[in-house]
Amino acid sequence: MKAAEVHRMKDEEIAIEIDRLQRKLFDLRCAVVTEKIEDPSLFGKVRKDIARLKTERRARQIKKTAKA
Repeated sequence: MKAAEVHRMKDEEIAIEIDRLQRKLFDLRCAVVTEKIEDPSLFGKVRKDIARLKTERRARQIKKTAKA
């Protein structure tokens, strides 16, 4: 997921995507215990996507409070 894609998302979409990615990260952790993961780099990619989304959400919160 690119930063430009995140900027275009609405607040509700960001929250939904964060939940989805956190669930995916949990599923990956569970899969490591039970089976071999084909692409271990997915952990880093998913964590970076979550961080990117949370950063955008926080930036929007700060922007809203600055206007008030």
